[in-house]
Amino acid sequence: MPQLEAAPALDFQSETYKDAYSRINAIVIEGEDEATSNYVKLAELLPDSHDELIALSKMENRHKKGFQACGRNLKVTPDMEFAREYFAKLHENFQKAAEQGQIATCLVIQALIIECFAIAAYNIYIPVADPFARKITEGVVKDEYSHLNYGQEWLKAHFEENKAEIEQANRENLPLVWKMLNQVERDAATLGMEKDALVEDFMIAYGEALGEIGFSTRDIMKMSAYGLIGA
Repeated sequence: MPQLEAAPALDFQSETYKDAYSRINAIVIEGEDEATSNYVKLAELLPDSHDELIALSKMENRHKKGFQACGRNLKVTPDMEFAREYFAKLHENFQKAAEQGQIATCLVIQALIIECFAIAAYNIYIPVADPFARKITEGVVKDEYSHLNYGQEWLKAHFEENKAEIEQANRENLPLVWKMLNQVERDAATLGMEKDALVEDFMIAYGEALGEIGFSTRDIMKMSAYGLIGA
C-alpha cells in the first residue's frame, strides 16, 4: 500500500510561523477580552444570573492571560490593532443589542456564535499547538463548553418569546463568522489549522446548540445557510 505522507513538522521558531501567530494569538486574546466585557454587560441585563455571569467573565479574563502567556512563550508580540478591527462588527452588534435590551441577541452573539467559534478553533489548534500552548488551550476549551451551556439554557427557557429575535440575530451575525474565517485562512494554515475543518467543527457545534434551544432540523438547515453564503 502507498505510504501516506506525514505532514511537515511545524517550526514554532520560524519567522513565517511567528508572523502568522502574531495575528492568531491577538485574535484569541481579543476574543477572550471581548467575552470578559460581554459577560459583565449580560450580568447587568440579567440580575438574577449576576453572580454566575460575573464568574464566567472572570474565567474569560483568566483565558486571556493564558493566551498572553502563550505569545510570550514564543517571544511573539500580538497584533492587537488587527484583532480589534477583526472583532469590530461583532463587537458593534453586541453593544447595539445590549443598549436596546435585546438579551437573546446578546446571547446568540456571545454564548452561541463566539463560543462555538472558539470551541471549533481551539479543538483544531490543540493537536498542532506547541507544547506550552497546547496545555493552556486544553484547559480553556473545557471552560468554553460551560459558557455555551449557559447561553443554550437561557435561550431554551425563553425560546418561544424570543424565536424571531434569535433568527434575526443569526441572520445578521452568522455571515460575519465566514468573513472572519476567510480573513485568517492563510495564517491559520501556517499554524497547521485547515479552514474546512474549522468550518465543519463550527457548524456541528452551532447546529447542536440551535437544536438544544428548540429549533427543528429544518430550521437549523435554513439558519445555517445564512453563514455559508460566500464561505
